[in-house]
Amino acid sequence: MLTDRAGMPESAIENLICYEDLIDAESESYDWPEFDEWTASSLCYTSGTTGNPKGVLYSNRATVLHSLSVAMPNVLNLSDNECILPIVPMFHANAWGIPYAAVMTGTKLVMPGARLDGEGVYEMLNDERVTFTAGVPTVWIMLLAYMREHGKTLDHLQRIVIGGSAASRSMIQAFEEEFEVEVRHGWGMTEMSPVGAINTLAPAMRDLPAEEKLDIQSKQGRPPYGVEMMITDDQGNPLPHDGEAYGELKVKGPFICSGYLGLENSEAHEDGWFDTNDVASIDPQGYMQIVDRKKDIIKSGGEWISSIDLEDTAMGHPDVLQAAVIGIAHPKWDERPLLLIVPAEGKSPDKDDILSYLEDKVAKWWLPDDVVVVDSFPIGGTGKVLKNELREQFKDYTLPGA
Repeated sequence: MLTDRAGMPESAIENLICYEDLIDAESESYDWPEFDEWTASSLCYTSGTTGNPKGVLYSNRATVLHSLSVAMPNVLNLSDNECILPIVPMFHANAWGIPYAAVMTGTKLVMPGARLDGEGVYEMLNDERVTFTAGVPTVWIMLLAYMREHGKTLDHLQRIVIGGSAASRSMIQAFEEEFEVEVRHGWGMTEMSPVGAINTLAPAMRDLPAEEKLDIQSKQGRPPYGVEMMITDDQGNPLPHDGEAYGELKVKGPFICSGYLGLENSEAHEDGWFDTNDVASIDPQGYMQIVDRKKDIIKSGGEWISSIDLEDTAMGHPDVLQAAVIGIAHPKWDERPLLLIVPAEGKSPDKDDILSYLEDKVAKWWLPDDVVVVDSFPIGGTGKVLKNELREQFKDYTLPGA
């Protein structure tokens, strides 16, 4: 039990040990070992790949280089002036590398407990005077709902990193305009140690009109030092970084994995480029935007529809708490989008109203063929919506007119 002797609770657990008693007899100093930098330091398993999770074994070298990179001002901006609360669990790609980078820089590190509802997260942020926090959108949806319902503000929080899955435009706008908290949209992978991009506005962008700034902030951002990016077509040919073309996102760098543990023929692709299995665009300023995961993008009549863009737009509707889009088989178009909605508290979303809201915001042929309201989405251990389970649940669903 993580407490001193005076704090030991009544418990039915046999042989429960008091933590402070356990360490009391140990030395307060530590003799750091000397070993080769390529020695393995930790092992994480992927959550975003298809099939069984795949092991990524990190070296001490990669972890140190990643920590140096993400501590920089335009990434996590860590120092002993900061207090950070990583809501993302440590089993999720080492909590995005935050525990290592925080200790490296002397940042105060607040570890979350089991209460990850809106009230619990708010109390941790407020009581510990947290200046910086990081986590997945599902956590921030609950926090925003709690603060709005109870009229709360965040007096100490300055910045928030949102990753794991795409942050909606409305979420970014809510934190920045309602609560004066800077949002840093991010993207990464277990295979990348894991930070691959963080979105901070360049100086020339900070005085842009609000809508133009949101256009940029909705992207996943620029790669930190040590990460190279490119996009390619289906034949592996590089595509232009013009913000228009999109293709398979590939990355390389000194803290990006070369293959999966124990799996033959899983090494990185030609010239060391690792295929992320994401579809993305990169603009002339180097800001990358995820269009979709390859397995989630919807192919309709030979053209691609981004489930992420549709979800982001739908979550701007005041009656929508969460949105997920999946492809449903169609006899003519191969696939068509089905929009699934978790309603905001006390709201009853209307299908026609939702479609009318989307009508002037997305291409007409992108409009979902149907809208279904559900009580909740299946959520994985890392806080992501499990679209594979949604696809299984709706595999026999028949779209209107199909």
